[in-house]
Order: sequence, then structure tokens, then C-alpha cells
Amino acid sequence: MGKELKTNAMRFLDKSKIEYTVQTYECEEFIDGIHTAEKLGQPLEETFKTLVAKGKSGSYYCFLLPVALELDLKKAAKSVDEKSVELLHVKDITAVTGYVRGGCTPIGMKKQFMTVVHNSAEAMPQFYISGGRIGVQIHLSPQALVKAIRGKFEDLVLAQSES
Repeated sequence: MGKELKTNAMRFLDKSKIEYTVQTYECEEFIDGIHTAEKLGQPLEETFKTLVAKGKSGSYYCFLLPVALELDLKKAAKSVDEKSVELLHVKDITAVTGYVRGGCTPIGMKKQFMTVVHNSAEAMPQFYISGGRIGVQIHLSPQALVKAIRGKFEDLVLAQSES
């Protein structure tokens, strides 16, 4: 097997001296996070997706939440002191983040955006996030990630009865 290809996310974690492990999987095109977690045998509540949104002010934000849950746009807006936020259109993801849909991660983007991680991760020793490329997942400490990217933990999801 050839040399492991490092993504921008992995280079950032290496430079920041944050321990992580990488899981890869074969994937021709993006499959949703639930299928990715199931394919890799990862618990759904420990596998997080990265959503990028634009606030009323024009600023961009990253929100990380468990793959099976839905983002509450009102809670998301409140967490970043915006009147409202709107999810980025799929066609704009690469231009704004430098990543493709399904490979988007809050680390190593073109520009570091304010990142909010759902508070369920705060007590977890490790969680899974995208590694910056389709077919790559990173397993790391949520606390180390939040500290390195100057993010924060907040409640971001719709109540189960609302989803």
C-alpha cells in the first residue's frame, strides 16, 4: 500500500499535536452520514456531520451534530449571535470551504469559520468527523478539536418530536 494521503484536516491536527486515528472506506460518491457510520460500524450518536451556514450578517459558520439528527436553525443562529442562518447550497460548498459535499470538516478549510459542536459531544472521549475527503473519517477528542479551532459546545438540534 502506498503512502497515506494526508488531508488539510490531518495536517492541521498534526501541526496542533492533536491525536487522532483515521478510518477509510471505499466510496465512489457521497453517501449520507448515517450510511457511512453504519458501513464503518460507528455509533450514530458519536458520528458527526459538518453543516455550513451563512448568517444574516454574511458571515459563515460550521455546525457539527450527530448524523441522525437535524439542525435547529433558530438554535444555530442564537449560538453564533445571528438573527438567522441559512444552510449553504450544495453548489457553494466547495467555493466557500475548499471541501466537497460529504468530505466537509471544520478543520483545514480555506478560512477558519466559527464552529459550534452539538453539546452531546462535550462528554464524549472521542467522536468521528469527516477527514476532509469522501471516504475518510477522523476519530478524535471533541474537546481537543474545539480548543484547537476556538469553537464551542451548544445545543443545536431539533427536539426529537419536531424532526
